[in-house]
Amino acid sequence: MRTVRTVAEVRAALTGGGGVGLVPTMGALHEGHLSLFRAARAENDTVVASLFVNPAQFDDEADLGAYPREEARDASLAAEAGVDLLFAPPLEEMYPDGFQTWVEVGEVSAGLEGDARPGHFRAVATVCLKLFNVVRPARAYFGQKDAQQAAVIRRLVRDLSLPLEIRVLPTVRDPDGLALSSRNTRLSTEERARALALPRALARGAETYRLGGDAVAAAVAELNGLTPDYVELLDLDGALVLAGAVRVGSIRLIDNVLLHGELR
Repeated sequence: MRTVRTVAEVRAALTGGGGVGLVPTMGALHEGHLSLFRAARAENDTVVASLFVNPAQFDDEADLGAYPREEARDASLAAEAGVDLLFAPPLEEMYPDGFQTWVEVGEVSAGLEGDARPGHFRAVATVCLKLFNVVRPARAYFGQKDAQQAAVIRRLVRDLSLPLEIRVLPTVRDPDGLALSSRNTRLSTEERARALALPRALARGAETYRLGGDAVAAAVAELNGLTPDYVELLDLDGALVLAGAVRVGSIRLIDNVLLHGELR
């Protein structure tokens, strides 16, 4: 695996043609990311992963400062999972001096994470569009845990007629059911035990939905004292998702379950 830092280096490295799969990440890699790398490896001639902690996605300076940054570890994991090229740019490569062009994706960015984190999806859409323009992949890979984000990117690709496929893969969970997240490592033992109420609540909501009941009310009733930022139903182009966000101590966690349809 080769690590490059600049747009020019990426383009020079990808002149050989063939299908390219891209996995955008902010590092702090875990099994969820590795599942995306392996899927990209199986479906493409060349696999590119980006490693860039995008400051524009954070509305909390403390959260940005605490975000794990372990490039050597991440590079090793990416190489083992079959990544060919790791694009790890410095801030000024992605946001050069005087940067002022942002991408807004309308309705699908509203509600849930869009309301809880103003400007978040604008930043996600902008950085992903830039990565798509730099790498020019045939396919890009995202996880279902960030279902609204995947829907935003899928709408971006459709509306701007970008020549790539967006692949959304199932959420990867620990054996206890907690969705994998870089933020999980910051949970204390007691906080992690409390955090398990979120996937359990969503599972109860999904079961209630299948029986014809109120999925949201059932999920909220199972949160075991956690105060949610939201627990809501979200229609993502025909796929119905029950999504929730909670704070456990200072850590904010999100999760969702698919109730109907397909996230592709």
